[in-house]
Amino acid sequence: MSTQKTVRQSADSVEENSLRLEQDKAEQIVDALNTELANAYVLYHQLKKHHWVVEGGNFLAHHEFLEEAYEHVEDGADEIAERAQALGGVPVSGPTAQEDRATVEFEGEDVYDVRTMFEHDLELYGDIIESMRDSIELAENLGDPATGEILREILVDLEEDGHHFEHYLEDDTLVSKDATH
Repeated sequence: MSTQKTVRQSADSVEENSLRLEQDKAEQIVDALNTELANAYVLYHQLKKHHWVVEGGNFLAHHEFLEEAYEHVEDGADEIAERAQALGGVPVSGPTAQEDRATVEFEGEDVYDVRTMFEHDLELYGDIIESMRDSIELAENLGDPATGEILREILVDLEEDGHHFEHYLEDDTLVSKDATH
């Protein structure tokens, strides 16, 4: 292991970028991207936790659904981090820094019933979707349509997965009212 410790770029800095986006604009966009990245990892860890602890008659379907959802989040997070780096920034990567940067909160370590877990997930998706829309608007208003497009593609996946959680939380329409009342 090398003993040399040369910092090439400090974590909260934004350097000149080859994409020719002005420094002050790049700084604002990288800041927004790092917030989205931190939010993504809060969601990722919550979904991963639910994947590990889900139980019940629909275990396998829920387990596989949660795995697909957290994989989508992880793929989006990777895109966000790479864009932040391309704009001259340093993607927020450590768990403490991500927790500090995030505008959403992890539900905690407790294990809940499936319905409650999915309600928590849907709420988290909603908060992140709203934040992502704001970041898209910021990027486009600052003259960076490419970042807006990258975030828009991630937003489509977030909205689709969030909508799937909404479906899971609906009443079972195949059960007649007479059977439940």
